[in-house]
Amino acid sequence: MTVTATSVDESDDVRPATAPAPRGARLLRLVPAATAALSGVLLYVSFPPRTLWWLALPAFAAFGWVLRGRGVKAGLGLGYLFGLGFLLPLLVWTGVEVGPGPWLALVVVEALFVALAGAGVAAVSRLPAWPVWAAAVWVAGEAARARVPFHGFPWGKIAFGQADGVFLPLAAVGGTPVLGFAVVLCGFGLYEVVRLAVDARRTRAVRRPAAVAALLSLAAPPLAALAALPLVSDEAEDGTATVAVIQGNVPRAGLDFNAQRRAVLDHHARETERLAAEVKAGKVTRPDFVLWPENSSDIDPFANADARAVIDGAAKAIGAPLSVGGVVERDGRLLNEQILWDPEKGPVDTYDKRQIQPFGEYLPLRSVLDAINENWTAMVRQDFSRGSEPGVFTLDGTEVGLATCYEAAFDWAVRDTVTHGAQMISVPSNNATFDRSEMTYQQLAMSRIRAVEHSRTVTVPVTSGVSAIILPDGTITQKTGMFVADSLVQEVPLRSSRTPATRLGTVPELALLLVAAGGLGWAATMAARGRRAGGV
Repeated sequence: MTVTATSVDESDDVRPATAPAPRGARLLRLVPAATAALSGVLLYVSFPPRTLWWLALPAFAAFGWVLRGRGVKAGLGLGYLFGLGFLLPLLVWTGVEVGPGPWLALVVVEALFVALAGAGVAAVSRLPAWPVWAAAVWVAGEAARARVPFHGFPWGKIAFGQADGVFLPLAAVGGTPVLGFAVVLCGFGLYEVVRLAVDARRTRAVRRPAAVAALLSLAAPPLAALAALPLVSDEAEDGTATVAVIQGNVPRAGLDFNAQRRAVLDHHARETERLAAEVKAGKVTRPDFVLWPENSSDIDPFANADARAVIDGAAKAIGAPLSVGGVVERDGRLLNEQILWDPEKGPVDTYDKRQIQPFGEYLPLRSVLDAINENWTAMVRQDFSRGSEPGVFTLDGTEVGLATCYEAAFDWAVRDTVTHGAQMISVPSNNATFDRSEMTYQQLAMSRIRAVEHSRTVTVPVTSGVSAIILPDGTITQKTGMFVADSLVQEVPLRSSRTPATRLGTVPELALLLVAAGGLGWAATMAARGRRAGGV
């Protein structure tokens, strides 16, 4: 007689229709869901501006507890709750000025990727050494989220919460995928060690292969980070440069700061001229070059003589080349552009932002959004166009790579400035539209990760703060407050050597994707065999 797996399951589930489960049992069923959501919140708390990076480990340990041994459907649901717990508070800044609609829509979509990762983790959780496969599945989910939809949204990568953590040197080994993999592996390993210890105490037997795999999952990531420490250095390989970072501030926070475009430009020119006076008085070292933030001149200086004169005057006053963030219309295209401004020759080079922000710099679903809320489409009246070439300016003999604001979240957009010769990196940004939210601190942490990843000094000039200077070892040496006019001047090391992360590019991520695919394939094969065995 053949007994199907389905019939067995149904017989196990037979209960009197009139006998509801006890209240305690119903509450127990909610424990995994509540734990998934709360562990997501715990992961959020590990992110900047807090320095509680280590909370990512118990967050993933708890996530591993709710997922291990579950079915794929349960993993999908629990993963979605984990994603909501993490991303709802992490991305609340996206609704600071436009209301909760876009914020909630973004989180609902992005949490789907976490849900898929949760399903994958549940699928591989029955495999030997499952934390390895599970951590690779998580990285695969991040890789997908960084690419689709609308060219991706990598905000919230696990690596970006580790700027103060012991795992940071691994960024130089394989970039954000390897750093994130190590953190997640250690978290899942932590749970597996505790689980096996409890099991051994209950059964008075130790499963050695499983115990060894669990201990390696917990111990290998920090040991690998320790071994990677020699890759982290702030030594000046190519001499030094004295750089000035200008934060001019804005007349007021929020979306309507753009209505004060001339005032924003004047603020940055005034702060540069103030710095020039201090240099002339001998109070400050003369900088070799000066970096202004994104949107420091939203008046096109190529089309507006007044704006050109203001920038030209600032450059002449400081007597050094400027990198100016402008909004430029050229050949019918609107461009978010960095302009290299020589004090004698005027504009001599440009870089057009390549990774433009969906729903901020262009609207991919304009007609649909217009039907939902005309106010949203009114905020982006004309779409920006994408640049096509990496940005590297030669500023007084120093090769400075440019990754404008949102681009700092994308691995490729920062890396190719270094592969094109950058000796340091600048991340000009404009965070004025997000008021005093955590966004600016989250973005600053990204720049710290990039500094270690590529072993380069990173400067972060921001319109309203927080502007900063970051050494190649990820240390912030100077930073401004928020919504104040200020300038930072410092002699910084220049470097030309390439870390393994820079040389390898996407290879570590592809390797981890293959590990994830192998684990999922193995899990699917085992599940299929189990179904066939159950049907006989």
